[in-house]
Amino acid sequence: MQKQIALSNVNQAGAAQSGICYLTFDDGPSDNTLRILDVLDSYGIKGTFFVIGTAKTSYMSQITSRGHAIGLHSANHNYSVIYKDVNSYLADIQQISDIVFAATGVRSNIFRFPGGSSNTVSAKYSSGIMTDLTARMPSLGYSYFDWNVDSGDARAARVPTQTIVNNVLNGARGKSSICVLMHDTSAKTTTVEALPAIIEGLHNMGFRFSALSANVFGYHQKVNN
Repeated sequence: MQKQIALSNVNQAGAAQSGICYLTFDDGPSDNTLRILDVLDSYGIKGTFFVIGTAKTSYMSQITSRGHAIGLHSANHNYSVIYKDVNSYLADIQQISDIVFAATGVRSNIFRFPGGSSNTVSAKYSSGIMTDLTARMPSLGYSYFDWNVDSGDARAARVPTQTIVNNVLNGARGKSSICVLMHDTSAKTTTVEALPAIIEGLHNMGFRFSALSANVFGYHQKVNN
């Protein structure tokens, strides 16, 4: 059944649920994880955290125990290592899966490719690897997620709070459903500061909030390698 769900996801069967917003946070856990969780909890909404093998893995249990979704991102987030070849990627995803399981008792079957499925950086290390992986991973029971709204918080070390808010709200306009890319690293303090205005702004636009799961629409981008 897990494989069937993942294959449905990669084939983008059906359409995204109208009016829904998925807030997603990459690259944690970090010193900001608990702050993000506190903001989400204060509004009674759930988010999704695509985690890596950081020094703050003990915070992973907080993500799941507080009812949020945890997904796999990468054990080391080093493109030259994980995109060297298919076997290297599979070894990395297994490593982060094991880290998450050890910390939470959860075997996550949702993930996000570093750089997204549309990344072209991987071509420097292995031509065609994203074409292979986007087909291969669902057959292994994993559902992958890209995004259709970018907060822009990774465009500089410290992006102004209001810029992040504006990027999300402007990016959401005209879309019936959204998956928002944000980051959870120790440097992203302005992302935490932007969250209340983002949540309230999206709520005023008519969006409701949910965490991702394996059978949710994947917001897949065009594969370029």
